[in-house]
Amino acid sequence: MSVSLGEILAHPALAAAGPVVHPLGTDTSAQPVRWVHSSEVLDIAPLLRGGELLLCGGITLATATPARRGDYVRELAQRGIAALAIETGGVLPEVPADMLETAAEYGLPVVELRKVVPFVGVMQAINSILVSESAGHLHQADAATRAMAAELAHGASLDKILGVLAGITASAVRLISPWGVDLGSALPEGLDAAEREASHDAGTDGGGTADGGAGHGSGTAFDGGRAGDAAGTLEGTDGSGADAGIEAPELPAAPAAPEAPAGTVMSVDIPVRGVLMGRLEVLVPHGGDTALAQVAGERAVDILGLALLQHTPPGLHAQAGAELMRAVLTSAPEWRLEQLAPGAGFPLDSPLVVAAVHAASPQELRGAIEAFLGAGRIPSAAYLDDAELVVMAGLPCADTARVRRELLTSLQALEGNHDAVISVGPMVDGVADAAWSLAEARRALDVRQVRRRNASPRRRPPAHGLVVIDADDAAVESLALTGLPASAREAFVNHHLRAVLQHDAQRQSQLMETLQVWLDSGCNTAQSARELHLERQSMHHRLQRIFDLCGGDPRGTGRLAALHLAVRMAGLP
Repeated sequence: MSVSLGEILAHPALAAAGPVVHPLGTDTSAQPVRWVHSSEVLDIAPLLRGGELLLCGGITLATATPARRGDYVRELAQRGIAALAIETGGVLPEVPADMLETAAEYGLPVVELRKVVPFVGVMQAINSILVSESAGHLHQADAATRAMAAELAHGASLDKILGVLAGITASAVRLISPWGVDLGSALPEGLDAAEREASHDAGTDGGGTADGGAGHGSGTAFDGGRAGDAAGTLEGTDGSGADAGIEAPELPAAPAAPEAPAGTVMSVDIPVRGVLMGRLEVLVPHGGDTALAQVAGERAVDILGLALLQHTPPGLHAQAGAELMRAVLTSAPEWRLEQLAPGAGFPLDSPLVVAAVHAASPQELRGAIEAFLGAGRIPSAAYLDDAELVVMAGLPCADTARVRRELLTSLQALEGNHDAVISVGPMVDGVADAAWSLAEARRALDVRQVRRRNASPRRRPPAHGLVVIDADDAAVESLALTGLPASAREAFVNHHLRAVLQHDAQRQSQLMETLQVWLDSGCNTAQSARELHLERQSMHHRLQRIFDLCGGDPRGTGRLAALHLAVRMAGLP
């Protein structure tokens, strides 16, 4: 069985901290924990896998702004951790109310640790239990995989192969196509007639997957209606999470699903030769072992992929698209890229851009992007790796710059409620330079994080919604990151801005931000005052103070460009 949050909180190592779970009444027995981790880093979310109990001493939270604390909670919730445990009573007297409100909004349990306990001891005690539990799951999953392989070797049907998995997980399982068509299903033995009928209805009457993000996920029941979610494409991933698309057949609307049995849906994508050909869903009943279901499902990917290969092999165009994206991401030789491009629909002399996308639900956003590109008859290929979606789009040879600008505007208007950042790389002349466009797009995402971290609360970009950024806007920062060592950048910034930075640090002023806004506006004082919500007289006073610290008004001198470059490089890692 999985180790639940409730069991962990009752362990003597943590019970000594007097844990209180917020919101009160949270069912901790239904929340499995995969690992216990400790960190004071507020940007820890991308380094987590999901399912962790994160221990935090509250030191950095005590000095963080409410907006930063809200982002911290939101990012952890979206990463799928089991719970956040915060030690209170020292520098942090209590868990801030704004954090609890955000956590409740995103469904993240917050555990208040009211007494000090050694986090190292807690992790050693709990993780040893989790390691033992994980080893048992792997042993059971491997046994199931061997039994499924034996069934496949004897020519068994998909239903019979899935029956092995249903037996080992004591859960209803089914395999569906990416557009919602049932390919096979199985139920565990021992269900009474009513339970078998309910599970059968949930798995065959148009129910769909819980949104599992890049490759796997969970939900609370077989949600109805996946038939319309594919947006006319077959989404696919290779064994590492890569994916490509082929056209899906047009299907009639599925009937509404009857009420499904209560439980948790574990979802795992099944790729075949780089194309997503199916999705395995395991409906774990209440009290069932969700961790075993996830491990067994992930271990069964290769066997089920081989079984699907016998029924519905992917098309050549889809395979070429997946292979081309893998080649771009691994910086394959130019001859290899040019060999793969025509088969994926990209002429060798066609300009293109590559976009890097970070999204809470990358599969869902990928469908929206592909639907938009397909409607515009724009050649495209995509690759999904963990939480990053990479999309390559072809551009016409004529009026390329205008078309790229229109693409940026259109992406901002994508249909749906998406929580994502799309960074569009520079235009390149052909597929041979696609890797450089992607690298610039990724650097622009890093620069955005730096700018967001350094911005004052009133100018910090919103944490929610769809954001589209142009990598060309971060060209200066990209050049500095790739062309100058960190020591040289630091020396240059200190030479031109030391006095301003010291003034801000000593007096809690915002001269650095004022200078950046003024320079980015082309030294337009009126526009800068409006953006900073300042009276023009206050803006002039600030500028005069900056000029005094920097050696005079830089306009009309060579120092203006140097000062702007120093401002853009300040804060870079």
